Amino acid sequence: MAAPLDLDQLATFVAIADTGSFTRAAEEVHRTQSAVSMQMRRLEERVGKPLFEKDGRTNRLTEEGEKLLPYARQMLRLNRETLAAFDDECLEGHIRIGMPDDYAERFLPEIMARFSRSNPRVELSVLCEPTANLVQHVRQGNLDLALVTDEDASDIVRREPLLWVGSANHSTHERPVLPMAFGRPTCSWRRAACETLSRTNREYRILFTSFSATVISAAVLSGVAVSVLPECALRPGMRVLGENEGLPALPECRIGMMRGRTSQLEVADALARHIIESLDNISVPMAVNEAEGFDFASLPHRARRSKRLRPSQILPGW
Repeated sequence: MAAPLDLDQLATFVAIADTGSFTRAAEEVHRTQSAVSMQMRRLEERVGKPLFEKDGRTNRLTEEGEKLLPYARQMLRLNRETLAAFDDECLEGHIRIGMPDDYAERFLPEIMARFSRSNPRVELSVLCEPTANLVQHVRQGNLDLALVTDEDASDIVRREPLLWVGSANHSTHERPVLPMAFGRPTCSWRRAACETLSRTNREYRILFTSFSATVISAAVLSGVAVSVLPECALRPGMRVLGENEGLPALPECRIGMMRGRTSQLEVADALARHIIESLDNISVPMAVNEAEGFDFASLPHRARRSKRLRPSQILPGW
């Protein structure tokens, strides 16, 4: 029977992958650089593949290293969760998190599942409101953590394309005056879309305004309007539009994390870590594979290196 992998070696491996440096990783895992190098030689011997290659002054993962990384993260996470399940002094308390509802629908199941398994004694309160509202809540002390779009975020935790979307069953984008469904005027996606349409002299009319992702998606799926959404918010039955439809590329969507003032710093730190790990673990929607079909429910479990959707591709199944 093959010997199991060493968790200490995997923790060092992940630290190197995250920092891009043996030296900085050694500081994080509190070992000497020579000890870190020895650990990685033993890990490479154990898996029988080279895991790193030099890229200037940094250490870049090889293809085999990229393959190992999600497994290493998962093993370390399960180790933490297992220990927490038997820890009589595990974290307790109440933590408040906010995020827009389109992020909540995509990201919250993974975040809640991971955090609750590791911290069963922590009560989690969730508030779903637009970014502008969440920023105010954080500043007023009403939230401990918030996932927001771009503005005022201290840490960017995920980047995704911002996409034009229409219905797969309608040709709404071909109308002379483009009907649009947007969030409220403070929405950064709305501003980016309007500026792009004005710059390209594309006529448009705003038919629906709402901060509810459900309302915007309903307008798109019913074929009465086109909208802009980040990749994480795409739903079955939507079609990604692009330059072939006369709609130029939009700026990327940057998802950030804001932290508020809290007396439960340890709990907030734990939740922040789980959020970062969860977002890193969640894949992007994949284009349909005619040979295999498309299982939308399996999206959170897909490989991180899934192909990005191209314009005119469709998420079937609505």
